[in-house]
Amino acid sequence: MSTPSADELLAMKQEAASAVVDVEEPTVKLVIFTLGDRCFAFRGEFVQEVLPGDERLFYVPGMPDSVQGVINVRGDIESVILLHALLQLAAPEKTVSGSILLTHASGMQSGIRVDELLDVADLPLSQLKNPPESLPEHFRPYVAALVDFAGKPVALLDVEKVFSDYQAGLG
Repeated sequence: MSTPSADELLAMKQEAASAVVDVEEPTVKLVIFTLGDRCFAFRGEFVQEVLPGDERLFYVPGMPDSVQGVINVRGDIESVILLHALLQLAAPEKTVSGSILLTHASGMQSGIRVDELLDVADLPLSQLKNPPESLPEHFRPYVAALVDFAGKPVALLDVEKVFSDYQAGLG
């Protein structure tokens, strides 16, 4: 058997390269944030806008502790809620002043205060994993999936369940 020429080697390489099929994997946009020392995310389709969090907040007497107040967003009044009680996380020690995620689902629209916005990222759908059985009981109704982001576990929250339970007075 003779050694192939340079032209033959180049032709074989081009043939092999054309055999590679590029597969477009579906992605999901996630808005990734922290509450306390835990990382969470919402699907991007439920987050209309990310506000910097320095908007003037107005306290509303008689509201539950989970309602931080209301803000004026270009003439629309939006409530700002904290998810700590609903998710059974320790209440923030100081006044929470992180970003506000203007979120809508289940016929409700509200700002959700987060401690820190980490990223808005498109991740392959295949990276979403079912929540493990070892997930704490109080998280189970709200966590739709888990994903690894930058080496940290992130719980993808079901916004519709969060809002429906919040409206039912569980938050």
